[in-house]
Amino acid sequence: MKKILYILVFMVVIFQTINILAADNRFEKVMSRLVKAINESNYPAIRQDFAPVMLEGLPEKECQQFFAGLLTQFGKIQEFDKPTVAPSGEAVFVTRLERGVLDVKIMLDDKDKIVGLLLLPHTPDIPVPDKTETQLSLPFKGQWLVFWGGDTIEQNQHNPAPEQKYAFDFLGVNQNGKTRKGESLTNEDYFAFGREVLAPAHGEVTDVINGVRDNVPGSMNPSLALGNAVFIQHAKNEVSVLAHLKLNSVTVKVGDKVKRGQIIGLCGNSGNSSEPHLHFHVQNIPVIQEARGIKCYFAKLIIKGEKEPKVNYSPVKDQIISEP
Repeated sequence: MKKILYILVFMVVIFQTINILAADNRFEKVMSRLVKAINESNYPAIRQDFAPVMLEGLPEKECQQFFAGLLTQFGKIQEFDKPTVAPSGEAVFVTRLERGVLDVKIMLDDKDKIVGLLLLPHTPDIPVPDKTETQLSLPFKGQWLVFWGGDTIEQNQHNPAPEQKYAFDFLGVNQNGKTRKGESLTNEDYFAFGREVLAPAHGEVTDVINGVRDNVPGSMNPSLALGNAVFIQHAKNEVSVLAHLKLNSVTVKVGDKVKRGQIIGLCGNSGNSSEPHLHFHVQNIPVIQEARGIKCYFAKLIIKGEKEPKVNYSPVKDQIISEP
């Protein structure tokens, strides 16, 4: 049953990736036509890609004045990056002109006609470090299995999500590497459930979610995907996210200063989780929907079956790890 579930999850991720690529392509086609028409001052061609609501909102005379003013102020468009497509369906192109950089936001209807167009000064991207610089400890005691972790989609189902690109799912195990007692389907039979979750480094709590009920194993709650969670800012562009915590187990609040190894909650099965486990990742800003993931290295850990501890190491799928 688990194997079937993992295959289905993998297929969903693949289809999501295909859909994102398809969305990018339709926006790029419209943007390419729009850029050509703007640079040639071909105002009828610009309006050909407008939906009725845009034609009504920007009549022919005003359309000509607007785009003529754009060329006068910024010059011709030289190039644009691949779009960032928001869940709302809006695409943003970072667009370089002769005398400036703009963010061009486009929204399309189901006929690929423009129903929304906004040109704004470009907002520079927030830095995304190549890897964590903060010295991080494992956020737990005892032995845990890296169920998802690594740089590829085969190792890590989180990989396509920008903020969770390098995320981990950790499952608590016993000395024999088992994740639960027997075959019963209660949270209490999983070795992860109720284990202490620790702050991986000093920092300040930026966000807390508490009060989401734990799922029955096998059931998931995508509407509250993180479940109970704690966000901790360790440095300017390093924020750790610890999720799927046990109902009402969070021991910190927003604004608290925490120390490495401090208990911040208990491992649970809340949110988009099919069995008790700890989700952990590091991102560049606290706002998760706008964040980008950072590859996470732990200062020191032990891999079961290996004699020497690993230093500054990022574990991967199927390894059983623990603090030295």
